[in-house]
Amino acid sequence: MQGYITRSKEKLVLNDLSFFPVVAVIGPRQSGKSTMIKAIAKQLHHFVYLDLERPADLNKLEEPDLFFEANHDKTICLDEIQRKPDLFPVMRSFVDRYPAPGRFIVLGSSSPDLLKQSSESLAGRISYIELTPFLLSEVALLPSFNLHDFWLRGGFPRSYLAPSLALSYRWRENFITTFIERDIPQLGFASLSPVLHRFMMLCANSNAQVANFSKLGEALSVSHHTAKRYLDVLQKTYLIRILQPFHSNIKKRLIKSPKIYFRDSGILTALLGIKDFNDLLGHPIFGSSWETFALENILSELSDWQGNFYRASGGAEIDLILSKGRRIIAIEFKASPSPKVSKGFYNAMADLGIQEGWIIAPVEEAYPIKKNVTVSNIGHFIQTMKSILP
Repeated sequence: MQGYITRSKEKLVLNDLSFFPVVAVIGPRQSGKSTMIKAIAKQLHHFVYLDLERPADLNKLEEPDLFFEANHDKTICLDEIQRKPDLFPVMRSFVDRYPAPGRFIVLGSSSPDLLKQSSESLAGRISYIELTPFLLSEVALLPSFNLHDFWLRGGFPRSYLAPSLALSYRWRENFITTFIERDIPQLGFASLSPVLHRFMMLCANSNAQVANFSKLGEALSVSHHTAKRYLDVLQKTYLIRILQPFHSNIKKRLIKSPKIYFRDSGILTALLGIKDFNDLLGHPIFGSSWETFALENILSELSDWQGNFYRASGGAEIDLILSKGRRIIAIEFKASPSPKVSKGFYNAMADLGIQEGWIIAPVEEAYPIKKNVTVSNIGHFIQTMKSILP
C-alpha cells in the first residue's frame, strides 16, 4: 500500500506556524488535512490532537480554558472546528494571554466565508490555508502514476489510492451520499438535502458551461434566486468552483454569467455513473471533464494569479484567462493529444490584445502551434508559470 504522500502545503503550514498564533487548514472533508497535520506534528516539539467528532475528545473541552491552560506549552490541534465554533472566543483570549506563534492548528471542512462569523474575533491572529485533494504535482512522480487513472478517480486520497477502480468508484459514491445526508445538515443547510442530489446532477451535466440559473431553478421547481443559493453552498463546501467572466473595455456583447466547474474530476465522473476510462471516452462530458481536471490543478497551484473566462456573443471565447499584474495569458483546454484550436480562440486573443496563449492537452512534450501559442501538458505549464519572477 502507498505510504504517506508529501503535500505541497506542508512548508506553508510550518512557515505560518512560526508567525501566527492560529493556523487554520481548511478544505473539503477527506482531502487529507488530518493526515498532513499528523505528519507535520513529527516536526513539532509538543503537540496534542483533538477530533471534535469524537465524544471523548469533546468531553475534554467541557472547560476549554482549563484544557488550554493545562496544555499551554503545546501546539493544540482542533479537528473539524466547525462542530464547536464557540471555541474561537476562548482561543482569542488564550492567545492574547500567551502571545506566541503556533498555539493552535484548526482544521475545518468549510470555507473561510462559513467560518468567518465564528472566527472574526481572531482577526490578525489567524492564517487560512486551503488544502485541496491531491494535485498533479503531488502524485505525478509516484511509480504507479497514470494520468488517465488520476483524471478518472480524482484527487481525494481514498479514491486515488483505492486498490481497484471499482473500490475507488464505490468510495466516491459513498462520499457523495455522506456529503448530502450528513455534512450539509451539519453545516446548517438541512433544508437543501432533499433536492441537493438532483441539483448536483444538473450541475454535473452543466459542467464547464455558463450557469443558467433560470433553467436550473425550473428543473427543480424553485426560483433562480434559490438555485443561486444552492450553488453558493456547493461553492462554500468546496464541491464547485465558480469562474467569473473577464471584464474588458472592448465594445462587444459579453457573457456576464459565471461558469460552473466541479473541483474534483472524480466526483464529477461518479455523479454521472462513469466507471472506467472507456466510459469517459464515450461520454458527452469527456472534454469538459479534462477542462475541470486541468483548470483545478492550474488555479490551485497558481493561486496568486487571477482566473476568469471570456466569451463574446459572436463566438470568440477563451476557456481561462490568467492575469497577474500586467501579464495576461489565454488558455484553451483540449482533451485530445492532437489538439486543434478554433478561430474563436485566436479572435478572442486579438479582441483583448493578449500576446501569449497556451493549449493545455494530454501531450508528452510542449511545442509551438502558432507564434506565441504553445501546446503543453498541465505540469509543464504550471512549472513555467512558477518560474516567472514576481
